[in-house]
Amino acid sequence: MPDPAFLSLPPRPLRWLYLDLNSYFASVEQQLNPDLRARPIIVAPVNSDTTVAIAASVEAKKYGIRTGTPVWEAKRLCRDLIVTPGQHAKYVEFHEAIVAEIWRHIPVTAVCSIDEVACRLLDNENDPETAMALARRIKAGIRREVGDCLTSSIGIAPNRLLAKLASDMEKPDGLTVLTQEMLPDRLFSLKLRDIAGIGAKMEKRLAQQGIVDIGQLCDRRPRDAGSAWGGVNGDRLWYLLHGFDLPEKPTQNRTIGHSHVLSPSKRGLEPVRLTARRLALKSASRLRRKGYVSRLLVLHAKWEDDKSMWRSSIKLPATQDSFAVLAALDAIFPRLAEAGRTRPGGFAIRMIGVTLAEIAPLGAAQESLFAALDPNDPLARETRTLSLSKAMDTINEKFGRHAVSVGPMDGSRSDRVGTKIAFGRIPDLDEFHE
Repeated sequence: MPDPAFLSLPPRPLRWLYLDLNSYFASVEQQLNPDLRARPIIVAPVNSDTTVAIAASVEAKKYGIRTGTPVWEAKRLCRDLIVTPGQHAKYVEFHEAIVAEIWRHIPVTAVCSIDEVACRLLDNENDPETAMALARRIKAGIRREVGDCLTSSIGIAPNRLLAKLASDMEKPDGLTVLTQEMLPDRLFSLKLRDIAGIGAKMEKRLAQQGIVDIGQLCDRRPRDAGSAWGGVNGDRLWYLLHGFDLPEKPTQNRTIGHSHVLSPSKRGLEPVRLTARRLALKSASRLRRKGYVSRLLVLHAKWEDDKSMWRSSIKLPATQDSFAVLAALDAIFPRLAEAGRTRPGGFAIRMIGVTLAEIAPLGAAQESLFAALDPNDPLARETRTLSLSKAMDTINEKFGRHAVSVGPMDGSRSDRVGTKIAFGRIPDLDEFHE
């Protein structure tokens, strides 16, 4: 029986269409290679059984293989499994073509990830039949103009959160509409962890407050839900689950960085150091392109034996200069080397990463009046090296990402420390030249 107070809520029309591409990386691989179509495949970062799947095709998922499944386990689950290396530049190219096709039907309000977009519906698009017809046209347009392997699941609902939840309700190639009359009952079959923002810790906190499912969360009054949550986000979630279309909270980039899973033969001290330098250069190049400076460099690694994490940081002057970033990396790397030497198994790194933190927009240049006259002035030196860093960006963009670099590189691996697509971040195509 619906809460009488809920029946008195104002109308909540359909306002959002959320598109989630099915098994995106794997589907692109199948589109590029007809021999892979209708076959179980996974995409992996490197050709090694010790890494994990970063994508699984619809056919592979039938065997219980998912993103994050170790390659060795995926092969055990499916004898006919095909493992293919990721082609991240291709995924970005297809992403841009897909977004362009969606724009032919409806403006794209937000690109949420490499395989998800959200579109706001106008008043003449928000009755169920019209919205569903629009969704079908988008699906057909992607298959026709971009590739017939690229299916998607679309959710339509009064707000963006509910539209995303609806897109997950029918896969692959689904179309689900959540109208205000269906809310919140239609959500009761979902788990709390299905909602963005509810992780293991929040799930435990809610359980301590007597909330173990979505129905119990929705039955609370907004203020009570906020109290159980421990902040205003609980109130906000209550209103979202009941169909209110609230403004999105603004987000801001706080870090820029890259990480890389190393092949078993490249986990020693020197290959790791060279890989870290390459990642630092990529991060500095992105920093310049985005117009930021950084004040902190973080070096992080995952050990091969027990997969535990190591992390250390070093302060930077507010900079976007590759040479300053490399100098900081060279200063901090001996800490990692020493930590490796003291481990029982010796120095063996499975994953290495470099992150530039405490970033801020580049302010107005503060030039010293005498910098140009005094070659030993620190600002003059940084001005020269920053100019050189920008010149390297231009050369690499024109001639390829390894045309010029700072210091030695491991040639056998230089082409493998390429740009990858992380969760929640879509690289610019320019990054594939870095």
